[in-house]
Amino acid sequence: KKISMFNLANILTSCNLICGLISITFCFAGQLDLAAYAIFVGALFDFADGFVARSLKLESKMGKELDSLSDLITFGAAPGFLMFFMILIGIEQPFLLENFDKRAANIYFENYYVFNQFIHWVQSFFYDFPNNFNASIKYLPFAAFSIPFLSLFRLAHFNVDSKQSKNFIGVPTPLNAIIICFFPLYFHEQMMSWNTQGDIVHFLFDCYTLAGICCVLSIALIAPLPLMSMKLGGPNKIENYLKFALIIISVLTIIVFKVMAIPIIITLYLIISIYHYFKTSKNEI
Repeated sequence: KKISMFNLANILTSCNLICGLISITFCFAGQLDLAAYAIFVGALFDFADGFVARSLKLESKMGKELDSLSDLITFGAAPGFLMFFMILIGIEQPFLLENFDKRAANIYFENYYVFNQFIHWVQSFFYDFPNNFNASIKYLPFAAFSIPFLSLFRLAHFNVDSKQSKNFIGVPTPLNAIIICFFPLYFHEQMMSWNTQGDIVHFLFDCYTLAGICCVLSIALIAPLPLMSMKLGGPNKIENYLKFALIIISVLTIIVFKVMAIPIIITLYLIISIYHYFKTSKNEI
């Protein structure tokens, strides 16, 4: 059966790619919250294209390649740029703490501040302009590019690894991107009260900590971690009920806890994945 190049599933996949490009554009505009939301929308398209392809029997080798290429942009490059800008922000945390009164009066302060930080970095890195990005610290944001770098290998390995047809080995790129989105969204939500945040938050959003987080999340992409796939419609009804329950709980958690729902959902997913792994292994034995 010949499948059209521009079928519904492939169009949805291309929408995922567009969301990634829009996210990167928002990053350079200083609107990191909108950049994170664009990644979330891309994740919805990524879920929808697979569901439509299976339901309408539109699965093809080309569709699989398109999916990986789109994922590399939306869940690899876009999160990389998000963390690149978050590290730029983390370099000048004292500025945020010292200028609370000034920024509280300006609703556009956040976007301008992020964009201004990027301009200062460009001036320092490319033109040796003296500012806070002098010395080795100006190279620190490049740690964020470990995310798209290892996402590339993660996606290529996924395409040729028959062991990942039902479940994942290593953190999938969409999940990794969602974890990363927590940082700009929390910063956006709490920026006006940044001087009242605890020491743990200030440490977590420090430029060196964020660079380290980039490296850890990147390694998690290719680490031998058994994780449950969220594809619905398999032969195991109990497994489908478990996945559906996780989706419902996730939606309710987002409504109640908003940004803080991300670490809650990730923790719940990891717990269920561990349970699923040991149960599956026991059945196989």
